Amino acid sequence: MAQTIQLTGITWDHSRALPPLVATAQRYEEAHPGVRIHWQKRTLDEFGHMPIDILAQKFDLIVIDHPWAGFAFAKNLMLDLKPLVPAATLAELAENSIGQSFTSYDYDGKLLALPIDAATPAPSWRPDLLERAGVQPPQTWAEAVALAQRKLAIIPGFNADLFLHFVMLVKALGAEPCATPEEIAPRDIMSRAIELLRELTAPMPREIFELNPILVAERMTTTDDFAWNAFAYTYNNYARDGFSPKPLRFGNLLSLQPGGPRLRSVLGGTGIAISANCKHVTAALDYALFTASGATQRTLYTQAGGQPSHRAAWTDGAADLLCGGFFSATRTTQEEAFVRPRYEGYVPLQTAGGHALQDHLRNGGGAAAALDKMNALYRQSRETL
Repeated sequence: MAQTIQLTGITWDHSRALPPLVATAQRYEEAHPGVRIHWQKRTLDEFGHMPIDILAQKFDLIVIDHPWAGFAFAKNLMLDLKPLVPAATLAELAENSIGQSFTSYDYDGKLLALPIDAATPAPSWRPDLLERAGVQPPQTWAEAVALAQRKLAIIPGFNADLFLHFVMLVKALGAEPCATPEEIAPRDIMSRAIELLRELTAPMPREIFELNPILVAERMTTTDDFAWNAFAYTYNNYARDGFSPKPLRFGNLLSLQPGGPRLRSVLGGTGIAISANCKHVTAALDYALFTASGATQRTLYTQAGGQPSHRAAWTDGAADLLCGGFFSATRTTQEEAFVRPRYEGYVPLQTAGGHALQDHLRNGGGAAAALDKMNALYRQSRETL
């Protein structure tokens, strides 16, 4: 009797992350009796920022986001999937992944992961609370600030989220983030970006600096404290009927100026990578391809709570209805999201740079000192190359 193949995987701790993978693993096992797949979870912060070298020693399948590409390949932690997947399959995934979900994992000629999940910062709101306040969801920065001044608006101000809000604004102001080795962006643009963040967050409670996107969504759907969230990595679960006591509605990003272009947020989402230490690569890859396929993404993966990356789900009416109109409401913002840096030393910069921003926005430190600190941290992150 053939020995059972055992695969282990690690994802993050949320209904958007673990249940759809458990569901796909269960179905795959039913169709492949000789394979067993066990998924574990870790916190959202650990998912985004804890070094992945230890995970690569313990797990076969690692749910990962694209900024880890440079580090993962520099340390030989993950397999390059490009030579392992048929060219026609890669072409289909590239063509049908929403926005840059597929290309974000294509780094230096290698493929870090197969995309399975798509997310990017977008607004969310409580329709009942906005109606009570007599306002519509803000469409411009000035309208957002006005709502914040009425104590109705919130954003996640957790360190990494704050840094990525800053990067979004740098991009909107006309600079390419991290394009040179000396500074994140030209000084005048960095100054304007930090001033915009200060303007928006000044009326908000200081507790926002401890809140990540999940905590913001939980707060908005279980209390009446806040009516509108300007931008946070999306979780469609909170728009689904029955998931939360007070569901959210989602939409596309606002503009800095009336009639101007929308903000473009920093792409998130996840893919399945395979550890270089995996002993059963063929089975691991076959399961990853099953999970990333359009048929699975549109049905089982979405139905189990996932937020798929395949366009088959984003354009499916039944999936959109199940998720409270989330896909149709945020599709433009997801399509327009841009890929953040992926060089080897980048990931810790999100945390450290976010702390520098928090020191200024929460504690009142000088903007010039914050920018100096952020640029120093950026140069340090480049020194790992």
